[in-house]
Amino acid sequence: MLFWWGYILAGDMDHLDEKLVMLLRHDGRRSVSDLAIELGVSRATVRARMERLKESSTIVGYTVILRSDAMEQWVRGIMMIAIEGRAADRVIRALGVLPAISEIHMTNGRWDLVVELSTETLAGFNNVLGRIRSIPGITGSETSLLLATPRSTKARL
Repeated sequence: MLFWWGYILAGDMDHLDEKLVMLLRHDGRRSVSDLAIELGVSRATVRARMERLKESSTIVGYTVILRSDAMEQWVRGIMMIAIEGRAADRVIRALGVLPAISEIHMTNGRWDLVVELSTETLAGFNNVLGRIRSIPGITGSETSLLLATPRSTKARL
């Protein structure tokens, strides 16, 4: 299990901030002392930088990243979604409240959104697909089940 700090890159980050965020993405449980040694700065500097990044909403929290084999009991999939006209914000808000959805990506081409979702059972997965397809503003969708994840770079440096 790896822990990492979720973040949104802001334009006002300097090189030290970027390196700090990179280290936290790799191991968000790393001590302030270890971070200070790695970065070549004082613990007070690391604490102040982390606090500033949190206050500016550059760092918004942390989460757990599981090895893919720890999630094998789950039914996982990717759903591509087409949206009518200017309904994107409304559709994204409606999708955002569904606990089965882990990520929503805006894209170009035939599909407007790509959604990553998972449930404990195939019946639950089918139920979520039905709920998504009934959201006003969605004009079409295509879903692919994820059978295995041989490689993921989400937690890498």
